Amino acid sequence: MIGTTAATDAFVAHRNLLFTVAYEMLGSAADAEDVLQETWLRWIGVDLAEVRDQRAYLVRITTRQALSRLRTLGRRKESYVGQWLPEPLLTAPDVADDVELAESVSMAMLLVLETLTPTERAVFVLREVFDLPYDEIAAAVDKSAAAVRQIAHRARAHVASRRPRGPVSPAESREVLDAFHRAVETGDLRSLLDLLAPDVVAFGDGGGLRSALPHPIVGADKVARVLTTGWRRFGDSPFDTTSVNGHPALVMRREGAVDTVLALRIDDGLITGLYAVRNPEKHSHMDRVTALSR
Repeated sequence: MIGTTAATDAFVAHRNLLFTVAYEMLGSAADAEDVLQETWLRWIGVDLAEVRDQRAYLVRITTRQALSRLRTLGRRKESYVGQWLPEPLLTAPDVADDVELAESVSMAMLLVLETLTPTERAVFVLREVFDLPYDEIAAAVDKSAAAVRQIAHRARAHVASRRPRGPVSPAESREVLDAFHRAVETGDLRSLLDLLAPDVVAFGDGGGLRSALPHPIVGADKVARVLTTGWRRFGDSPFDTTSVNGHPALVMRREGAVDTVLALRIDDGLITGLYAVRNPEKHSHMDRVTALSR
């Protein structure tokens, strides 16, 4: 009983960290929760007297389970209907204060991480986001420390050429979000165009269950037209302005249920990315704030 209590206390103490590791590796909250369940089942069978660093040991179990799940997800995504976007998380406003954490869980960064191999993604997340030592990462991914250093260098260079441009203050994000909402709600095309970067990209994910953009839409004029047309469909349906994955977002509801989560990417005061998640299977974490940790 004492051993089980100690195991439970350690797991609970590090749960937010473990969830964040799994989510950043998978882009799916539901799968991250499954990974945590698998991690717990393995953790309670460990002799704690033999564990020198409980945090590192738990991260190692979580990483291995997430890697296994990530390879399964890769096969699942091959048959996914339409564009695939990460599962959105309702996050507390203070997540944006941790610039590195907010960037690492943003829709834009999670899509960049999708372009890495599973092992590259694990190494990048553990090293660049959580600053784990190379020897701990090596144990988690079953590679030598030297090999992990090479993988980290390759992944870092790959991400650097594709990552979002830089952090935006919460105040600026809120200002842009409010202006964006006013523009689309009133159909003010001129104001909307003033908020969109010339090369803005809009993505949509319906998972074959709801209508969504079949492919990315590029360019301010095209995106503005799609937004003003699509917004009319909601009529007087209620919406919330909130924080999703550490960034500004609108949540549209119908008959009390989430219909669309629209997350914004903002660079230099302009909207450069719009991510509309309409797949209802990806809305399970939108009814509560998810605690993230590094």
